[in-house]
Amino acid sequence: MKSLKAFGMALAIMAVSAIITSLAQSSTSKNGSQVAADQSAVAPSWELKDVNDKTIRSADFKGKVVILDFWATWCAPCRMEIPGFIALQKKYAQQGLVIVGASVDESGASMVKQFMEKLGMNYPVVLTDEKMQDQFGGIEVVPTTFVIDREGHIVKKYLSLTDESEFEQEIKPLLNP
Repeated sequence: MKSLKAFGMALAIMAVSAIITSLAQSSTSKNGSQVAADQSAVAPSWELKDVNDKTIRSADFKGKVVILDFWATWCAPCRMEIPGFIALQKKYAQQGLVIVGASVDESGASMVKQFMEKLGMNYPVVLTDEKMQDQFGGIEVVPTTFVIDREGHIVKKYLSLTDESEFEQEIKPLLNP
């Protein structure tokens, strides 16, 4: 009987611990989780092809605030974020914001291009590779999104679905220092 009570207490402690951990993680972001970035961490340089086989370089966005979003066409949370990125690109492009999609799809440029056209994506999308993903610390979950300031420093890393308003809150001070 004592061992059953001890087992029950241990189970209760584990359950409470799991709930506390879950609540702590969910409070970091409205929908996803954010990871504080080392303000001195410079975003890696990259050069990739877009869906039209045009070479796009990170250097093309020098002096801009960049939201770099690793995503996939098959990813439901990614698809949910895209309308917010479209809106942010429209609203803040003139102030120096650039959204860059980094597709992890392995199905090829034509499928990604069709998807972009269907959703009306108004920002560049590159076809990422393992090298780029490794440069950004390995992309374990999509969406994974980086906010990069005008000096090329990674300001914030978001894991999973994140609300448009949270990105907007993050970029506003970077656009208007």
